[in-house]
Amino acid sequence: MKMLIKIEELMLAALALWLFAQLEYSLWWALLMLLAPDISMLGYLLDTASGADAYNLLHHKGIAVGLYLAGAILSLPILQATGLVIFGHSSLDRVFGYGLKHSDAFQHTHLGWSGGAKPAHSE
Repeated sequence: MKMLIKIEELMLAALALWLFAQLEYSLWWALLMLLAPDISMLGYLLDTASGADAYNLLHHKGIAVGLYLAGAILSLPILQATGLVIFGHSSLDRVFGYGLKHSDAFQHTHLGWSGGAKPAHSE
């Protein structure tokens, strides 16, 4: 099942790239901006809860779709591109096992624990 979900996420990332190619921007912009949502990890410099909130804001697919649709409705391609970058990045993160963060630890995601075994004190 995990492989099926990874393939699904990979196809969603490909969809985001294809939609980005339909915009007025060169495709290399999508590749250049691919890691931009990870700037949100700077929130972890404050504390884990702030880090999780910042990370989740820039990795939430619902927000990405909302930005894309708002851009389409308002005829703002930059908003569409932003939504697609977030959507594609988040899909690729999920291919590699990274999900939305819980506030207790960076490794605790909605997909489970990343980077190894679950800590003994966890749920």
